[in-house]
Amino acid sequence: MIVDQGYVAARRLCVTLLCNAVLVSSLAAPLVGDAGAVFSNPAGIATIRHLSVEGAYQRFPGGTAVGSGALALRAGRLSWGFGAAALDTSGALVRATDLLGLSSLVFRASFIALGTSVKYVRETLGATTADAWAGDVGVAIAIFDLMAFGASVQNLGGDLGGGARLTRRSRAGLTMNYVDPQGAYRLLTTLEGQWPSGGAGAAFLIAGVEGGVVVHGTGIVARVGYAGHSTSTDAAPFSYGAGVELGRLHVDYAYRASETGTGAGSSGGGTHRFGLRWTP
Repeated sequence: MIVDQGYVAARRLCVTLLCNAVLVSSLAAPLVGDAGAVFSNPAGIATIRHLSVEGAYQRFPGGTAVGSGALALRAGRLSWGFGAAALDTSGALVRATDLLGLSSLVFRASFIALGTSVKYVRETLGATTADAWAGDVGVAIAIFDLMAFGASVQNLGGDLGGGARLTRRSRAGLTMNYVDPQGAYRLLTTLEGQWPSGGAGAAFLIAGVEGGVVVHGTGIVARVGYAGHSTSTDAAPFSYGAGVELGRLHVDYAYRASETGTGAGSSGGGTHRFGLRWTP
């Protein structure tokens, strides 16, 4: 079979954006304890209290938009999660052509949790539609509310046909609280390394700091993060964000600038992400 390499490259770009829909906001929350962890490490949902629900909207330069949502439930040693994301190059998600859906199951014993996900991806480029099934596996180690370590391997399988596959990605990260998160102050750091395989780019680092004040469940936190580049991109390395905590409701915003504003399909500006989390 003769494969159009330009088509394969474009397909991989779209699927990479979709499968990493939460990249710009990866510093907006710890590695564990939120429903959105299903997109990066299924074991990360093991430490939710009872229920966690999230929704997010992310807009890239040029008008491409990604919408995502996640739900996680915990029952004793078992946790179940579901996530879905949609990408639309026109910015109107009602016409989304790239879709991602996944379901995760996690078992926790003491400080250690093991999880796995099954995911389905559908991607359309021009008049051609491709889909694939894949799996993720992950481990998380949480030491009370002070420190957590997580590692995962994403996109096991993932044959899109025509010589294209989902990019397999290994991730490992550490988040650490320097003050009691149940107190009035917030100060934590996050550090994560990612290793794409199959010539999809070099390994890169993500790091961030979050700090703020929360009194009686109400407050504000600010964040700054650094994200390396695994492939050619005009996205700036630094992102900035803030969040408002209203009891169990969390409202987040993150921004990542474009260094040149001249990338393919770019109209300048940066990437904006709005998020909402509820953890009753």
